[in-house]
Amino acid sequence: MHVDKDEAFEMAVSILAIALVFTFYDRGLSVEPSAFIFYMAAGVITLGSGFVMHELAHKYFAIRYGARARFKAWPAGLALALALVVVPQIIWGPAAAIFFIAPGAVYIYALRGISIRQNGIISLAGPAMNWAVAAVFLALAVIFSQSILLSTVLLFGFRVNLMLALFNLIPIPPLDGSKVVAWDWRVWLGAVLVSFFGMGIPGIFGL
Repeated sequence: MHVDKDEAFEMAVSILAIALVFTFYDRGLSVEPSAFIFYMAAGVITLGSGFVMHELAHKYFAIRYGARARFKAWPAGLALALALVVVPQIIWGPAAAIFFIAPGAVYIYALRGISIRQNGIISLAGPAMNWAVAAVFLALAVIFSQSILLSTVLLFGFRVNLMLALFNLIPIPPLDGSKVVAWDWRVWLGAVLVSFFGMGIPGIFGL
């Protein structure tokens, strides 16, 4: 699997845009410089890592099944996300901000036919990767539970990755869930349950 310079650049731009939307949504447009830097870093580490790993998982399995795959940023989606979080705040105030992200996706070019099962697995790979990233954040949160600030960021990373998985499993095209359902509704239901009930796992560790 190869990620070229243009593809890496588009991913980086998407990650920064996601972090910016997150920062403006959570802290408002008048965020102080120190808070801006902190929230941007937190957004890149939590949301950004989940987004990139999700897309790379799609790409890996698509290539594994003989297709060509490449991430492409969606400039219109990035512009819309920024507009929805900025414009309502300017007009009505911080409470009117809308959190929306649609930075881009992996485009798959099949050199030969991809079966419904293979397409389902390619689609499920993204949410499954979010589970893996969430597990890493949870493990780190347990390790660093004595640090309130650090554990809070890590738990946010855990929850936001499960939320990304759950959102992408909505069975409406072009979301991943529509292709997983087309392959096997039982697999889809299991994935949804893992994403949903996984939210309660931190409580087991007293977090």
